[in-house]
Amino acid sequence: MNIPFFLKSSASIFLMLCLLGCNSSEKTESIDKTTDAKANLNEVSSSNKGQAFIEGDSDVVNALSLAINSPDHTTLVKAVQAAGVENALVNVGPLTVFAPTNAAFDKLDKATLEDLLRPENKSKLANILIHHVAPSNYPIKTLEKNIEKNRKLYMADGQYLEVTKQGQDLYVGGVKIITSVDVSNGWVHIIEDVLLPKN
Repeated sequence: MNIPFFLKSSASIFLMLCLLGCNSSEKTESIDKTTDAKANLNEVSSSNKGQAFIEGDSDVVNALSLAINSPDHTTLVKAVQAAGVENALVNVGPLTVFAPTNAAFDKLDKATLEDLLRPENKSKLANILIHHVAPSNYPIKTLEKNIEKNRKLYMADGQYLEVTKQGQDLYVGGVKIITSVDVSNGWVHIIEDVLLPKN
């Protein structure tokens, strides 16, 4: 059967458009995933919605549940709740959280800390907290490789932190890592000071 030329050419054009559309949607999907990950990390929710608020008896320990169950991180948990960024520490993965202890927060001026916890400073507090999150998987070995390759860590607030080593101790942004814990959505590195972003 002879197919008219104009039908052949129309079919060819349609096929090319489909291929271009598929290729374009794959690229868009990749960009969307990156955007979604960053949006989740920057999430400042004003309502109790999302995975962080689902009740259950799950044995899975993520970055948030680790902090909640740690007596040394009650101030961090209070700050996370005040800023409304609980879901960012649950939904996104892999991620690396540098978690300051209560003693780290105690080093801050008391008036400054109380001021940050006020509702009107929610976004400022959220920005400080996401400065402690890297949207990638950084176990100790990877952090050490970053030192060898002179690579800085990209943090969720868009700033970069340098990783250094003094003796056997690792430092991020000049702050010492005390210990590290592998969690379901990445890594939590316990640190002895609060990481304050540059203005």
